[in-house]
Amino acid sequence: MPRIVTTHLQQLSPDALVPAARQLPEGCRVERAEDISPEFSKFLYRSVGSAWHWTDRLPLSRAEWETAVRRPGTETWVLYAAGSPGGYVELAGAGGPDGTEVEIVYFGLFPERLGAGLGGALLEEGLRRAWDLHERWPGLAPVRRVWVHTCSLDGPAALGNYRARGLEVFRTEEADQEPQDASVGLWPSH
Repeated sequence: MPRIVTTHLQQLSPDALVPAARQLPEGCRVERAEDISPEFSKFLYRSVGSAWHWTDRLPLSRAEWETAVRRPGTETWVLYAAGSPGGYVELAGAGGPDGTEVEIVYFGLFPERLGAGLGGALLEEGLRRAWDLHERWPGLAPVRRVWVHTCSLDGPAALGNYRARGLEVFRTEEADQEPQDASVGLWPSH
């Protein structure tokens, strides 16, 4: 059974955000899916996560998925390249007595967009939207922390991209875990 390393990272100030060296090229944009459907969310999740063993949401019913993506303080920001989805960032903000914490729940690019220099710019935009999330959700206190976790099953550039954008490691965990096959049913194997 493989040993999986999970790394938790955070930013405690928007001033810690380091802009990406490359900005989005012409023909690319990042847009909020303001009225996201469970179907579109699942399409994004499967398209990005199938290669990286994302399976945590696959057992959810449509109603459960809808509850997750429509919870107040939750937003999905989609990267469009040449008019088609090419990646996304899902944010989930939770208010507390000391301010709002925002988790980057999911982040990634579609397989055909990997290696094109889009990940840094998409993460930068996702972090900017995380830091100003409270401005779009009345009742949430100002954001005091943005955090994410990644693991050794994720894309090889994920951890480096998070660190390059100014996120700092605050915890690592190791566990023996059998990766689940998230590609089942995505495409035929032939």
